[in-house]
Amino acid sequence: MERAEIEAAVIAILAKQLLLPPGEISPDARIDELGLDSLGKVEAIFAMEERFGIHVPFNANAPDQPEFDFSTVGGVVRDVEALIAHKG
Repeated sequence: MERAEIEAAVIAILAKQLLLPPGEISPDARIDELGLDSLGKVEAIFAMEERFGIHVPFNANAPDQPEFDFSTVGGVVRDVEALIAHKG
């Protein structure tokens, strides 16, 4: 799976949670500035796990942990890409 495809899928998942068109979410956008709350993050993680067949190491009780970068869209894409590569 290529990075562009992963990025488009991650942005689509985030856009669904944020009720925004995917075109309004840029790869360098900060997740918190987009307005995604903790429940939205958890739902987005479940959607990413299902879409990509991965396990995202994210703890909703410690959202700033370094195991998975949920600070920017690009960070999410990069870490999802790494999890996909590690899986396969």
